[in-house]
Amino acid sequence: MADTMNQCALIEGDLLLHIYRGDTEPEWEERLRIAWLNITAVTRNLIQNGIPVVIDFVVEDELEWFQEQLSDLGVELHYAVLHAEPDTLNTRLQQRGDGQYIERSLFLRTQLISSSSNQAFLLDAGHKRPDELAKEILEDIRFRLTHT
Repeated sequence: MADTMNQCALIEGDLLLHIYRGDTEPEWEERLRIAWLNITAVTRNLIQNGIPVVIDFVVEDELEWFQEQLSDLGVELHYAVLHAEPDTLNTRLQQRGDGQYIERSLFLRTQLISSSSNQAFLLDAGHKRPDELAKEILEDIRFRLTHT
């Protein structure tokens, strides 16, 4: 999506989960909490400087909290849960050299598409090009979040 926009910043949440070096790192829940705090801080900074933001990260139960953190900025948020068939995910991850993430990706796929809170935001990415997905997310009203 970010590649289809004239100007924007892409925040890849997974990069913020894997910033730790050395023998010890925070527990998973703490890493996730810190990652969301960083995503929020960077997003606020970019928006306040007039730069649109695309966030690539799995949202489990943080969406409402994230909306609240940005509510004073008066920006329009778009949210989509991209998914594809397991075979498609497997192939894409293998092609990217990310085979180690197949099991986790399939688990998250099942969790996210079965969540009742995500039903309105599901978007099958299996047979669409990135530019088609971006256009649909930006133009289809069902992906626009109302202000909290």
